[in-house]
Amino acid sequence: MSLSIADALVTLYLAEMNISPEQVEAGDPERDRLVLSKGHAANALYTALAVGGYVHPQALRTFLQPESMLNGHPARNKITAVEANTGPLGHGLPIAVGMALAARLDGSRRRTFVLLGDGELQEGSNWEAFMTAGNQGLDHLVALVDRNRLQQGARVADTNDLEPLADKLRAFGWEVVEVDGNDPGALLDAFGAVPASSGKPTFVIAHTDKGYPVSYMRDDVAWHHKVPGPDQVAQALTELDTILATIDRDNS
Repeated sequence: MSLSIADALVTLYLAEMNISPEQVEAGDPERDRLVLSKGHAANALYTALAVGGYVHPQALRTFLQPESMLNGHPARNKITAVEANTGPLGHGLPIAVGMALAARLDGSRRRTFVLLGDGELQEGSNWEAFMTAGNQGLDHLVALVDRNRLQQGARVADTNDLEPLADKLRAFGWEVVEVDGNDPGALLDAFGAVPASSGKPTFVIAHTDKGYPVSYMRDDVAWHHKVPGPDQVAQALTELDTILATIDRDNS
């Protein structure tokens, strides 16, 4: 649930959003906003913030420790770069809609991004927010769904199927783009088209694999909760190092 959104978060914080640690510390009202609605994937957010310079990398070692600022879910009063407390599913998108409406009232061109889980789309509050955003034509709002097809304990389709998801969102007044959610280039192309010329909010369906790119975690619902043992951690790090080496070789 965290690995599948790592590419999206790093792409947003390092390459796409108008935001920097200095803007956050100064409270720059023109900075772009990001709400991690699937707050249970907070460790992915914290890692992206560490890479981007918003929190010290050493702080990652305190994740879930007593009195750590790195809670199991993002907390606004713990980290300045966290725009909203999240965790109860179905709340992040309504918050982001409010932020996007506030930007319009301010006459601001800032964008609001919200990252949702696909199982979370079974919450009715999201569909009220989708309807409101479409009706208001919030063209500086981007909703990105981590379409890894798995939720807690089961496949999304076996629990409460979302399809035809793209058609539903278009009916609610959204521009819909489908991309490989683990391809930063494809994500950048989707984000670069915002605001849409149609004046509609943008919904990005990011097709991902849960646990990507670790082989034994990939597309396995059991890893929603499991903690890897030492040997599994070592294997995962080896696989990640191999991928990074391939990327470095291709870039060179």
